[in-house]
Amino acid sequence: MVNRNYSVIVVGAGSVGMAAGYYLSKKGVNTLLIDAFDPPHGKGSHHGETRMIRHATHVSSKGGQHFVPLVQRAQELWLNLERELEDTLFIPTGTLSVGEADSFYMKKNIEEGSMYSRLEVLNANEINMNWPGFSIPDHFMGCFEFSSGALLNEKCIYAYRELRSKNKATLLTNTEVKSIDFFTQGVTVNTKENSYHADKVLICAGAWTGKILYSLGLPLQPVRKTFAWFETNDLAFQHPQLPCFHFSFENQLYYGFPNINGSGVKLGRTDSERNINPDLMRQNFGKYASDEGDLRKFLDRFLPKASGKFKKGKACLITNTPDKQFIVDQHPEFPHVYFSGGYSGKGFQISSVLGEILSQLITEGSTTHDISAFSLARKAIQK
Repeated sequence: MVNRNYSVIVVGAGSVGMAAGYYLSKKGVNTLLIDAFDPPHGKGSHHGETRMIRHATHVSSKGGQHFVPLVQRAQELWLNLERELEDTLFIPTGTLSVGEADSFYMKKNIEEGSMYSRLEVLNANEINMNWPGFSIPDHFMGCFEFSSGALLNEKCIYAYRELRSKNKATLLTNTEVKSIDFFTQGVTVNTKENSYHADKVLICAGAWTGKILYSLGLPLQPVRKTFAWFETNDLAFQHPQLPCFHFSFENQLYYGFPNINGSGVKLGRTDSERNINPDLMRQNFGKYASDEGDLRKFLDRFLPKASGKFKKGKACLITNTPDKQFIVDQHPEFPHVYFSGGYSGKGFQISSVLGEILSQLITEGSTTHDISAFSLARKAIQK
């Protein structure tokens, strides 16, 4: 007989939803997770083999002082998960941030970033000497963060999924939520096949969060972003000879990963996004000439020997808020309805701590983390 009654239903079992389900199940909460696909999958923001986790170098962005403590706690939780799984989830490549020497980006990264993590400041020549794969112009500089690196994101999702099942939380895959009925006490989540009832619900459905909570008019904009891998056999681009990297120059933002286990050098452009209806999203890397063209121009300029054969490319869904900071809050009319979204391209690295935060809010009514900057009521995202 199918169980239709739960203490908590999690709608959306991607990075944050799966993490929340894991932490709820560890607390012994009778939990149901529902996902429209079969996570990990390519319909959200958590695919693509690797995701970067940076600590200090987020400080220069708006809200960075609130974000950095979450990244630090997230790192602890990823390492805890790694030990529990007894498998590798984090690769300590370090991260090199590069930009024009006189830029605000570099000055703030160095000035404030050193308060949170060990940084080494390098000029262009030192970068080129330390990592011969780079070709950095003289008017650029960088800072290297030792404690950051690459998360194997799809393996992280699998880890939460496997460990969640050991704690007896239920997962429904390939099950689209058609609607949710909110009551003064409890909710009913309706799918095509069945309806499920719970005392509380958590909605973290990525690009579909705004659609599910349409009555709130959440300021969430799904966008299409792309990244690709390029073939190289040069040892200079393999881990551990090359770190993860992040470049800011001429109003452009790029990020990349070394060749890990023969994957090729991975590269993406952070600011190359196009608004999209998530229901119409396709894995159509190459639809626009800039998908590969922008990346190729970057490689030719800064990593010329990595500008080899194109291996593969992917498109993913990112959901932005107006101020590029995420939302964690409760429904203003139904406090037993929780939601989280709008991660603006930097959610995966902190999905572990967001799972912890949401499980605390749901079970205890408060969290040990400061999330005041991520309220729906903040002025920066009010219309």
